[in-house]
Parts: sequence; C-alpha cells; structure tokens
Amino acid sequence: MKKKKPLVLIPGLLCDATLWQAQIEEFSAMAEIMVADHTRHDDIATIAAAILSEAPDHFALAGLSMGGYIAMEIMRQAPGRVTQLALLDTTAAPDPPERQKMRRMLMAQSEKGKFKGVTRKLLADLIHKDRLQDEKLTGTIMQMAERMGRDVFLRQQKAILGRPDSRPDMPHYHCRTLILCGEDDALTPVEAHREMHALIPHSSLRIVAHCGHLSTLEDPGTVNIAMRSWLLGDG
Repeated sequence: MKKKKPLVLIPGLLCDATLWQAQIEEFSAMAEIMVADHTRHDDIATIAAAILSEAPDHFALAGLSMGGYIAMEIMRQAPGRVTQLALLDTTAAPDPPERQKMRRMLMAQSEKGKFKGVTRKLLADLIHKDRLQDEKLTGTIMQMAERMGRDVFLRQQKAILGRPDSRPDMPHYHCRTLILCGEDDALTPVEAHREMHALIPHSSLRIVAHCGHLSTLEDPGTVNIAMRSWLLGDG
C-alpha cells in the first residue's frame, strides 16, 4: 500500500479545523493530515516554530489567510522541510496603514470586553455577497469565531500585525506552489495573488469564480480539484 503524504493545514484568523473540513474529507485517503494549532502564541515566528516542532520531517503545507502568513514564515525557517506549498486567499505584503489601524481598533474594543467574534456585518468581507443569506455557511463561520474567543483573537491579531514582508523571500522558494484565491476576495484580492505568482518560480495560479475570502468553505469542490492536482504533482 502506498504511503500517505504528510499534509499540514493551517487555518485563518478565528478559524479552526472546520475551515478545512471538506479538504480533510477529500484527502484523508491519500494524505496524513495535521491541522496546525495557531492559537497559542502572539508572534508569527513563534507560531511557525511551534508548528514545525510538531510536524513531520517533510510535509506538504497549505495555509489560508493568516495560515498563509504562517506558512510563509515556515518557509523562512525551514524551507527544506516543505515538499510543496499552497497559499490560499492570503498576501505576502504586510498590512497597509489603514488595515493596521482597523486591527488595532478591533483589538482595543475586544480588550474592553466587546469581543463579538465574526458578526453579520463582518461577514461581507469574508464571503461573496451572494452567500450572505446562506445560514449554514454563515453559522459555521460565526461558530468558529465563538469557539476561538477573545484571547485567541488578540494573540492572532498581534501576530498578524508583526509579520514581516514575505515578498523578498519568494524568488527563493524551490518547491511546487499553488496560489489560489476567490475572484471576489475583498481582504486579499486577486492582485496580491498575481504578485506572489510572479515572484515564486514554480507556482501556478488558480482563481475561483464567484467566491470571496473563505474559498475552502465557499466552493470546496473547486478548491479540492485544484488541491488534488497540486498534491499529485499535476499542477
């Protein structure tokens, strides 16, 4: 029997393994899957080091949004351990000043006891506008945030604010890389993914039509097709 390929999946901000549930179900027969814990520390480098300490010696790596930021840090710390890389709905660039300001405002509100998780108002940034009435999808997103809670939110936002610019590193990536995003991603738009694609030598770009930021939940079928091809080395 063929040995399963180790695959490490890293969720996004205020997300847990549910973000990757469709991929876990799809690939569990061909991959030994580990969903990384990105909740314990408030520094990207420390989060990445902790994941590396628990990961197999060599593994395929996929991260969405904040998970992508962590995946890029893993590529800084241990590029030789990553056999292939998938960056979903993320960006290599640091936050612009207005995004930093928004993060700090949300952190300040949460520290005053006003943590609201992902509210219906914030959902418009996370999923395509045509899915805002999908109660199963929106409920899944809000429940993940509730499970994560205020303290995790504060640690993760601090880590995101302190992340470095990953663009200078990307020309040195030597593993096959999938770059994927929703066509209508409001938080990390298509242009950010085209930039990464131009910088990473062995990369392919997949844009998911009619999809927002949380592509693995919004259109798992299309994401699974792209990831299967990536895992098998076909694209």
